[in-house]
Amino acid sequence: MIALNDITIRFDGVALFEKISFKVNPKNRIGLAGRNGAGKSTILKVIAGLQDYDEGQLAISKDTSIGYLPQHMQIADTQTVMEETLTAFEHINELENEIAHLNKAITERTDYESEEYMDLITRVSDKNERYQMMDGDKRIGFAEQTLAGLGFEQQDLTRPTSEFSGGWRMRIELAKILLQQPDVLLLDEPTNHLDIESISWLEELLKSYRGAVIMVSHDRAFLDAITNRTIEISLGRIYDYPVPYTQYTKLIEERREQQKAAYENQQKKIKETEDFIAKFRYKATKAVQVQSRVKMLEKMDRIEIDDRDSSVMNLRFAPAPRSGDIVIDANEVGKSFDNVHVFSNANFTIERGEKVSFVGKNGEGKTTLVRIIMNELEHEGKLKIGHNVKIGYYAQSQPEQMDPTKTVFETIDDIATGDMRTKTRDILGSFLFSGEDIDKKVSVLSGGERARLAIACMLLKPINLLVMDEPTHHLDMYSKDVLKKGLNNFDGTLIIISHDRYFLEGLTEKTYEFRNKKVIEHLGGIEAFIRKRKLERLNELNTNSDQKNKDKTANTNLGNKELHATRKQLDKEIRKTEKKASDLEQSITNCEADIESLHKKMADPDKAEYEKDSSELDKLENKLTIELEQWETCVQEVEILKEKREATK
Repeated sequence: MIALNDITIRFDGVALFEKISFKVNPKNRIGLAGRNGAGKSTILKVIAGLQDYDEGQLAISKDTSIGYLPQHMQIADTQTVMEETLTAFEHINELENEIAHLNKAITERTDYESEEYMDLITRVSDKNERYQMMDGDKRIGFAEQTLAGLGFEQQDLTRPTSEFSGGWRMRIELAKILLQQPDVLLLDEPTNHLDIESISWLEELLKSYRGAVIMVSHDRAFLDAITNRTIEISLGRIYDYPVPYTQYTKLIEERREQQKAAYENQQKKIKETEDFIAKFRYKATKAVQVQSRVKMLEKMDRIEIDDRDSSVMNLRFAPAPRSGDIVIDANEVGKSFDNVHVFSNANFTIERGEKVSFVGKNGEGKTTLVRIIMNELEHEGKLKIGHNVKIGYYAQSQPEQMDPTKTVFETIDDIATGDMRTKTRDILGSFLFSGEDIDKKVSVLSGGERARLAIACMLLKPINLLVMDEPTHHLDMYSKDVLKKGLNNFDGTLIIISHDRYFLEGLTEKTYEFRNKKVIEHLGGIEAFIRKRKLERLNELNTNSDQKNKDKTANTNLGNKELHATRKQLDKEIRKTEKKASDLEQSITNCEADIESLHKKMADPDKAEYEKDSSELDKLENKLTIELEQWETCVQEVEILKEKREATK
């Protein structure tokens, strides 16, 4: 579908990539791995046609559609959520308008026997058939289902998009791309603005997605669940592994160990050979052996250990001063902004040494409660901070709030006091700021670098309560692993907001869920919480099913005439859909036979016309894929229609 051949990209004369090549095939699930700044997003932009390259070639198969979700984008805010989402079906909307125009033209004519009239009938019939095959009449249902999966409530769909935050608007853009179902999905950090439940929904959808997926994500659990291939970008080169992310990390360690062992073994042989040459170079009786070994060294393929960026930050919190047994005691805490009720009646106690997480949909009040704890907001009820509690606070917007005119060193030096001022350079070095890096202005730092600097600033004073709001948002995989290890070793109390399941796994022992204007305590870590929520959702589905059964019983009270009319209409739809499925089945059989015939022709050198045959084969295989999907949809529709018919008995 897509081939990158010897792509080279330079910025200000410095190569970001040097002759990188790889192919993307149908059904590939590719995760791009590498440090922040390695070029992962740039590769997505190259494939999307938004980034020029200096050398090489990008080849994309004809009729391959591409959908691209960047990390940041300008989003229109002149329509409602549903109206904006339905723009994803622009091609169907245009077709609908064409059908309406043709129908209007037909009603205005009376020359029923003319060729022009028959031509109009044929055209509207063809377009109606296309409309049905594209499931045009179901697009609102598909849009509602997708928006619900991404966390929108039914009442949100009629609200203007301007009322939503940038993160929620990005969800609308993601919904539009998913509804378009392009052949290749390019997703740059798609989970950044999603909560845990929406991430789980997207995960399930992408697992069965019909096309190829290439994504950049720092969510390890998300990558492991979806991808079947990992392409690592490191120091301008790529390394392609046919496995998900976690397996890839194990493979590169094994590969490096094997390379190291092979390198050391070869170096030993080289030294032995060079010693032999040096010892017997001037002995006539050994001249043949010496020359043989010289030639052997010249022809030897020297083993090199892959040059990789292995630098990681070093994070170690100072011992936490002892606080009282009760760190936070909340009693009937609540908050409203004007007429917007966020949550109420929150009652909980956090004890010394506990590590807890706040989880839930965006907008349910997680950050609001953190700001109440930090005494930044007035609130209902009482919230008491315990004795000798010293708080270190990492706000979600902390990296962006730093003074852009200051240097890295000035940022940390202005905060440090006393003996800590003598350790600022060492602290910066452990967070990968050394040499000229410390003189960089904050304004030129990447999101990941700003996040590291913000965390470094937290180490300048003793703390025993860490409150962190989305601290991993800008960090790469390596930095997140280091942060998680540091937090596990921290001997104080931790409150953390995060949507990263892998990061929270094994870190927290209690979960506070923000849902339906309430704060609900769940004992156990994130794994136990997710299992419990899945079970609750299953029970909700069963409850809905019971309600449907009640509705079915109520249907028996309908008049016989109305029931008969409903059954008759359903029978008609069933016959129509079954015929469509039957026609598709015949077409699929013919298509498979044509493909088989073409394979036999291409296997015969005397008959093969490779360029023409390959093009024809691509068309047939694409047609087969589309018709198989349409056939499966028809079969599912028939089952649904039959269930509806049963419900009318």
